[in-house]
Amino acid sequence: MYNVILGAHNIVRWLVLVAAIWAMIRAYSGWLGARTWTPADKQAGFFFTTTFDTQLLIGIILVVVSPLTHAAAANLAAIMSTDMLRFFIAEHIPLMVLALIVVHVTSVLAQRAPEDAGKFKRSALGYTLALVMVAVAIPWWRPLFPGL
Repeated sequence: MYNVILGAHNIVRWLVLVAAIWAMIRAYSGWLGARTWTPADKQAGFFFTTTFDTQLLIGIILVVVSPLTHAAAANLAAIMSTDMLRFFIAEHIPLMVLALIVVHVTSVLAQRAPEDAGKFKRSALGYTLALVMVAVAIPWWRPLFPGL
């Protein structure tokens, strides 16, 4: 079961990255091109938020079934002394949760902006910050497509 959940978490990672890039492209093109905010712009942010929410749910399940988490719980002192445990427990999880909060706040702030330029600017800056946080928190040393 662990491998299935880990595989799903990996696949959804790519969806989150694609959704983030799509939302950023829409945001920057609207901001720099002085476009009018359209439902497609809102959809891009919604898709990014939804895929990220899905990733969080899968991640929570992964934390519950992961042997890595169980090892960390059995020996809390080892978390900071073991690179992989420290990364996943003390860096990956908190940074991803923080990035998800940034995505949600960005979506709300963009919707509440009184004019289109503000919607695009808030989206561009917020989604960029979230994507940077996600990129930092991804374990790039692991196989990009496990099992292939």
